[in-house]
Amino acid sequence: MAFINLRTRQIQIKIVYCGPASSGKTASLIYIYQHLKRQVSSQLMTINAYGDHTLFFDFLPFSLGTVGGFDIKVRLYTVPGKAQYDATRRMLLKGVDGIVFVADASAMRKTNVLALKNLEANLEANRLAIQKLPLVLQFNKADLAEQGVMLLPDSILLADLNSRLGRPHFRSSAVSGMNLLAALKKIVTMSIASIQAPAR
Repeated sequence: MAFINLRTRQIQIKIVYCGPASSGKTASLIYIYQHLKRQVSSQLMTINAYGDHTLFFDFLPFSLGTVGGFDIKVRLYTVPGKAQYDATRRMLLKGVDGIVFVADASAMRKTNVLALKNLEANLEANRLAIQKLPLVLQFNKADLAEQGVMLLPDSILLADLNSRLGRPHFRSSAVSGMNLLAALKKIVTMSIASIQAPAR
């Protein structure tokens, strides 16, 4: 849930990057950080989660300016993808305003499907419903096609992950940066739209 500070006229939004292990969540955040350094209000920080890691940083997106007289501050997080860090994922999803689900287009179909089911279960544990939250899908690792790696086609990824949700999706590459900023802009816009009414 967005934190609205009436005294400072600021709205803080929490966006969490989720998905299976090694899908490119951390690489996506590192790319975004490097390309938005001027707007970032803190250092990129890593929290060690017993061998896995979680990244987060804050930034003020200047292209959005203010909404209803409130400055928008966005906090981005990644969650560890490995199965043993379920409790960490659940904790980091507490109070989330928007989600970027980073699917691994080079993985087996089951990998992405199970990660999405885990996300849904962890949201429910926090009394949140995936159907009601702003969510964007990144079909990541598009760059591997140039190396001859067989990737899951968009039609399969959409059928597996988006047939029920019907959310915006982007074929992406955390290596080249393809569509990372577009996906970020979309989830931030959707998240702001979802809280505009209470912010007025």
